[in-house]
Amino acid sequence: MSTQWIAALPMYDFPDLTAAYDAWWLAVAERLSAAGIADVPRHLNRELRGTDSWRHPRLLLGQACEYPLAKSFHTHVRPLATPRYSAPGCDGPRYRSAIVVRRGDAAASLADLRNRRCVINEPTSNSGMNLLRAAIATIAGGGRFFDSVTPSGSHWNSARMVADGRGDVAALDCVSYAHLNRCDPALIAQLRILDWTPASPSLPLISSRAVNERTRQALVSALSAVLADQRLKEHCARLLLAGFDFEIDEGFREVLDLERRAEELGYPVLC
Repeated sequence: MSTQWIAALPMYDFPDLTAAYDAWWLAVAERLSAAGIADVPRHLNRELRGTDSWRHPRLLLGQACEYPLAKSFHTHVRPLATPRYSAPGCDGPRYRSAIVVRRGDAAASLADLRNRRCVINEPTSNSGMNLLRAAIATIAGGGRFFDSVTPSGSHWNSARMVADGRGDVAALDCVSYAHLNRCDPALIAQLRILDWTPASPSLPLISSRAVNERTRQALVSALSAVLADQRLKEHCARLLLAGFDFEIDEGFREVLDLERRAEELGYPVLC
């Protein structure tokens, strides 16, 4: 097996952000190499799907959704840092999802969405499913709430499906919503935010459990240095990156608590 590490940041890698992500990662990589870390890639891997990169034994730096990490991938990776994003809906290292409907939809509250068609990006998504389940659980009454729940494959596709009438409601994480508002404003103009979900920690940066403590500390130093580098200020602003928190709950208790509370309300499955 190759000793080369990989780096993959697929969660918000929208086409118009490619150049900013490439420049940001190259700056991190150069600092890691200068710190004596061997086999650091100079380019991001965009060939692996997100979940495949999380399983990769040589993942130096990645980004993942907390809910699938908590449920399925905690044996493969460790969280390294929680980003602080400047998108509306974020609060420090926390984010939430915008619950969107079509702009002309008559719904005035979440209760008005009963028996409507829901779209989710992935069944295991924290922002698209778990946070929305937490919001709906309080009004579902312990039974089915939506007429249907359909996976779309991405937040972008969820937005398209609501806009063109294939669905009625979706939960879009606020960072994705902010990026889409910039890169596809015509699409977002067809939607409106009906409400917001509860908040949880933002999508953490992660590394393989094969990464030793010296390399993890080098990553922490590199991330901090790049964020403070004025030459990269424009790229960080484009990525909506405002900072990192390096103290992380590796048990992902908060997202699991949202699941538990939904179960206690008799709504274990978004339906």
